Amino acid sequence: MPGRLIAIGDVHGCADEFEELLEKLAPRADDRVVLLGDLVNRGPDSARVVQLARRHATASLLGNHELRLLNFRKTDDPSHLKKTDYATLEQLNGKSWDYLEAMPLTYEDAEHETVLVHGGFLPAVPWRKQPARVVTRIQVVDRDGEPRKRSEAPGAPHWSELWKGPPFVVYGHTPRDKVAETKWTLGIDTGCVLGGALTAVILPERKLVQVRARKRYFSPN
Repeated sequence: MPGRLIAIGDVHGCADEFEELLEKLAPRADDRVVLLGDLVNRGPDSARVVQLARRHATASLLGNHELRLLNFRKTDDPSHLKKTDYATLEQLNGKSWDYLEAMPLTYEDAEHETVLVHGGFLPAVPWRKQPARVVTRIQVVDRDGEPRKRSEAPGAPHWSELWKGPPFVVYGHTPRDKVAETKWTLGIDTGCVLGGALTAVILPERKLVQVRARKRYFSPN
């Protein structure tokens, strides 16, 4: 019997919760553990999260927070950095940066017609052809068919509401109080760093495993 495919939502530096979730999941050697990006920033210990990911994850996908840090490292231009980025920049070592630089955009399970991604996809474009700036950042789709954050286009539909599939898409990036499911998508960012929960889903049965945040580590405003 093949191992499980386990997707884990945005960890955001919440190392204690990540470790607790891994203990709860107890991954076996033949399981595939895939982190959906945004391992770092906002929470207390991005460095330990990356260490745990290197040890336990089959793959970690590129999130918008990793992309922003990597772009800064390439350009030395701090204009796009956020306040919480600076603590992460101090924490990460050379092996951590190597790990972030090797992050793929997607993880495909062709057998079950399932794709894992950080943010999501534009519904009108083949998913394999979409660039990092879209798949790591998209939340809603505006009237012109462009990817936006929820705050940039209030009232615009979330991309997942427009996604007809296949494939079935499991994603993070858009924090919610509980998982968001449509016929063809499952959003599992349940805002651990915001005081919510860290969520994993075991595929293909879509069994959810969660740990509650020990505290609220970050407030957006």
